[in-house]
Parts: sequence; C-alpha cells; structure tokens
Amino acid sequence: MIAESLAKEYRSLTEDWGLIDISCRTRIELSGGDRIRFLNGFCTNDLQRLAPGQGCEAFVTNVKGKTIGHVSIFCGPEHLILETVAGQAELILTHLDRYLIRDDIRMFDRTSEWGQLLVAGPRAGMGLDRWLNTDHDRPMRQDNGLSRYRIELGAIDAWLIFLPRRELGQRIDQLVSQGAASCSRQAWDILRVEASWPEFGKDVTDANLPQEVNRNATAISFTKGCYLGQETVARLDALGHVNRLLVPVRWMGQTVPAAGEAIEVQGQPTGAAVGTVTSAIWSPRWNAPLALAYLRVPHHRPGTMLRSVAGSCVVVDIKMA
Repeated sequence: MIAESLAKEYRSLTEDWGLIDISCRTRIELSGGDRIRFLNGFCTNDLQRLAPGQGCEAFVTNVKGKTIGHVSIFCGPEHLILETVAGQAELILTHLDRYLIRDDIRMFDRTSEWGQLLVAGPRAGMGLDRWLNTDHDRPMRQDNGLSRYRIELGAIDAWLIFLPRRELGQRIDQLVSQGAASCSRQAWDILRVEASWPEFGKDVTDANLPQEVNRNATAISFTKGCYLGQETVARLDALGHVNRLLVPVRWMGQTVPAAGEAIEVQGQPTGAAVGTVTSAIWSPRWNAPLALAYLRVPHHRPGTMLRSVAGSCVVVDIKMA
C-alpha cells in the first residue's frame, strides 16, 4: 500500500487534475533550417511528419543500433525540443555534435533556463484552457516563453508545460489557485509504470536494442528511411522479434519487488531466471504491486504465471486494468 498523501495525489492526477514539477529532466532546444532533417537522422521515429504543436516519442540510437536515449521530441514554430530524463544533455549533445558538419542547426541545453510541469487528469485540459485562455482544440500555445504539448500517458489526459524557470513558482501558484493539486515526483513514477512508460537509466540502457523496450507502435518508424543504427533495427524487424521484451507484471501479494530482482517461471525448478525487474511501484489502479520487467520470449505473454522473491506474479495487459 502507499501513504494516504500519495494516494490523494494519485486521485487528483487520475480523477480531477494535478501538476508535478519535473524541471529536473533534460531539455535540449534545436533551431536552424536543418533541425528536423538533422535530428531525423539520429532517432527511430519520423520527425518529418510533425507539425508545430505536435510531438512524438523516439529512441536515439548509436551506429550499432543500441539505445543511448529514450526521448520525447516536440515541434515548435521555429525549433524542436528534445526532452528526456535528468542528466542526459551532455551525452546527447556530444553524440549529435560529432556528426554536425555544415548543417544549419544550433543546439542548446535549456535545462537550467526552462522549467517543466506535467499536468494531468480529466479536468486538466479545461483547467489549462482557463489558465492560458486558449481554445481546448489548440495543441500548443506560446505566450511569453510558455508552451503546452499533449502527451500520451496511457489512459490519462496529460500535458507537458515548458516555461521560463524564473516563473516556475509563480506559475505553479496560479495553477493551484485554479484548482490543480501540487503532487510529488513519486506520483509521476506511479503514473509512468502504470502506463508502461520506460525511463532511461532504469528500464532502458545503452545495452538495449529499441525493439526490446516494446514501444514499436509509438516510438519506431519502420518506413522513414535511413538513420544512424537503422540497419540493425530493420534487420531485427525482418527477423520477426527480439529475445526479450519489457512488459508489465503484477504481483499477487503485498510486497513490491526490488529493481534487479530475478523472475522465474511458476512451477519450474528454481534458479532458472527468465527475466528481471527494472521499476516497481504499488499500483492504485491494480491495487497490487506492479513492475516493468524484461522477460525472455515467449514468457512475456499476458497471463504467463511467474514468481520472484516477492512472491507469485503474472504478466498483464495494461489496457485490461
């Protein structure tokens, strides 16, 4: 179970509306006439299809097709925003700069200059409209350096807000005065695990191939053409599958498993692990411990009975909760 204060935050984010300050995360701005073409050559999704106000999920891959970043990319009128976990700016900027020759592109680490809020809940859209005084159907609004982007977070309505960091406290106070609940980053961890949203450094590392993370439909285009590492991704697609996949697993008891905990098949001899926990939380949605875990194919299928030190568990389909 979770503390009542955290349960209250969760209810706000899923039944009303709330905000989480996630300004610790990395934000990179790319501008210049070649920004879309250039970045499109280093990530798995198709940025050419993005219109201003839209965004997508992608993996940044190296020449061997391994994942060096799991990112969200948002398209503004004259720039792109690459957003990911904290502490990734230097690695990604160094990687991209290595291939920058005569391209018309400028790249800036905006992490220290911009704040970032996650705003979520069924009333969040209308609440943000009142706050921004915009039409609900407009996906993005820039006003004094502030922008809003809709994101996919499972069944939850959610937006990212980018704004000048110097205004962060004032803007949070404004949103709270409009009725939004101020929530903790612990609540973000619950939301993302329930939505099977992986976090680089926990659920994804540079040892992973993009398809192993099980985000093909949302993060990988198999028709966009050439990009760094594309040959490996395409070859795996042609073979049909990878050997392991990141999937949601629910535990039957009350104990939340630890990251790194080995998973075995129920009813088979001990000592033959078929998977490993990467992130785990107590899920109010499932009223049970829930984790993201890498499992060997074919043990990844929903309904597969498993076990770990924390007890019996089963692979689940997040859409069925």
